[in-house]
Amino acid sequence: MTFIVHGATGAQGSPVLSALTAAGKQAVAAVRTPTGLPDGVTAASVDLANVDTLTDLYAGADGVFVHLPMDGSGRAPAYVDAITKAVAAAKPGRVVISTSGQIVDQPGSPLQAPADSPIATLIQGITDTGVSTAVVVPRLYLENLLLPVIAGPAREEGVLRYPLPESFPVSWSSHLDVADVVVRLLTDTTVTGTVAIGHLPGLTGPDLAKGFTERLGRDIRFEAITPDQFGDLISPLFGADAAAPVVGLYQALNTQDDNTIAVTNSAQTLLGLTPRTVTAWLDAVLPD
Repeated sequence: MTFIVHGATGAQGSPVLSALTAAGKQAVAAVRTPTGLPDGVTAASVDLANVDTLTDLYAGADGVFVHLPMDGSGRAPAYVDAITKAVAAAKPGRVVISTSGQIVDQPGSPLQAPADSPIATLIQGITDTGVSTAVVVPRLYLENLLLPVIAGPAREEGVLRYPLPESFPVSWSSHLDVADVVVRLLTDTTVTGTVAIGHLPGLTGPDLAKGFTERLGRDIRFEAITPDQFGDLISPLFGADAAAPVVGLYQALNTQDDNTIAVTNSAQTLLGLTPRTVTAWLDAVLPD
């Protein structure tokens, strides 16, 4: 069985590639530049906007994991078009799409991605090909908390600062949790449609701080900051243009009561998979 993993050197794709390899599956790393991959990994150099290349890659594959790059290039519509046409032509056995945190399973919510957005268009297009399709829908990633402007003060000052109210519940998940769900969905095609990933009930700021306290061995408290303050922290890291939509996301979240998944389409209900605790996740990603 052969599985294609897009973005296999990135934050989402790398854990999927590792999990498939650990499970003894044949995985092909579909990347722009096939460097920095583990020894023995089969790689394919791809352009997400090239239909012919993608069609050749998908032909005969048992499954494809794909997510849209958030590179700010404006090429997302071209990627959507090429991926959809390639899936329609090659007919791989299964496609699993990650929304990368965009919300597509809360119709009527102001947080729902518009029907004409690239991610919604991709999901509809792939579904319309008739290929078995599942969509993983995480909310916020725990890896956000590893940003140096977040993790640094937690270690040095004992303060975990984040741009959400202290009591705001979020269905947090890690890239490792997403990989667990993606691999299950690639190898078990009985579940289709959306599968939401994250903690139920949602975790609040103090819940996150408790996990850091347990892992770091010192008292950590949560402190809410404003989205604009967060923007000031991350702009030197990513640039003002890249930081702007992130600030906009947290401004939108601050108008809501929560950012949690529903029980009905959760990975817990559909697959029996529960995300790692904050402490367990930190144990897995932080050096001893």
